Amino acid sequence: MAQISFNNVTKTYPGGKAPALVDFNLDINDGEFLVLVGPSGCGKTTALRMIAGLEDISSGTLKINDAVANDLAPRDRDIAMVFQSYALYPHLTVAENIAFGLKVRGIQPEKIARKVSDTAQLLELTEFMDRKPARLSGGQRQRVAMGRALVRSPNAFLMDEPLSNLDARLRGQMRAEIARLQRMTAVTTVYVTHDQVEAMTMGQRVAVMNRGTIQQLDTPRRLYDNPANMFVASFIGSPPINFIQADVIAFENAPAASCGEFILPLGASGDRLSSKIGEKVILGIRPEHLKIATEAGTRGAISARASFVEDLGATLLLHLDGHGIEIGHANMVEDERDLMKTAPKLKALVDSSYRISRDQMVSCTIDPGLVLFFDAQTGVSL
Repeated sequence: MAQISFNNVTKTYPGGKAPALVDFNLDINDGEFLVLVGPSGCGKTTALRMIAGLEDISSGTLKINDAVANDLAPRDRDIAMVFQSYALYPHLTVAENIAFGLKVRGIQPEKIARKVSDTAQLLELTEFMDRKPARLSGGQRQRVAMGRALVRSPNAFLMDEPLSNLDARLRGQMRAEIARLQRMTAVTTVYVTHDQVEAMTMGQRVAVMNRGTIQQLDTPRRLYDNPANMFVASFIGSPPINFIQADVIAFENAPAASCGEFILPLGASGDRLSSKIGEKVILGIRPEHLKIATEAGTRGAISARASFVEDLGATLLLHLDGHGIEIGHANMVEDERDLMKTAPKLKALVDSSYRISRDQMVSCTIDPGLVLFFDAQTGVSL
């Protein structure tokens, strides 16, 4: 097993405009399933490759089990890596692919056969042992790649977007499979993905990265409920969060959010904004927290036209006209300022029993207790 630590690690590529990692600090616990998630170019794969010894460290220290590993050769780290492309040998059978790493290490044939058999049974590959990769499905190939890593009983698993080549159904199955195997083996696992659904459903802890730094490291639930800033709020959650610029005003002797023509009384949740009266803040409202008003003229409700309706089966994703509300969406994130570019739609995720159609006027309520508040200048959570 392995405990892995990054201490002020920086990585600068020759000719790069900015460092891939900047003063990167991260402690990965022994036996933990940790996910690195973020947009392309955020540095997550660079961090993973540093653990494997495939990337040099420009400055700082990487430790594996309290020993400095900066200059340790990949073969001496006892770490197994599963790649996005599977990286199977096409001329070898499933059994030969799984056994390959053990043969290279000179393990006795009897021990190899036993370990390969046990691993194949664990991964439900026994009936495919004589097949070559070309005769396997994508999910089966991915399990073979995992088997080749698992059979070595390494100190740690490193997984670099291993499910990105699978269809949606297989991704769901393999998410559960990988999580199950990690629980059974209790091997330290670092998993890289750009898919926040994978991150939220698999990781014991999740590190949300952007531009070479960790924006927040926490459990999936706390990332969703208490994001540290607008970037984290925008990256965690599907559909992405709505951002609304608002003025904090005094309304009936309590703070309220004034958004153009719309006023949202904040009740007890607005106490933290008492010192912000007269200033601008950003409201973060998740689409699933917008509810259809059951009565006409409900106080604190937004009336809008459904310009487009996505029927998702059990739910409807409504694209609502803002009607004078300054709205920004999270799909464009480069930095916090970009999040507040004016966009014409507010998104609401509602039960499909409402049978809402395009161009229909709807009224949505917002529970003030579920609204997130961010500083309008810095994007930091209030």
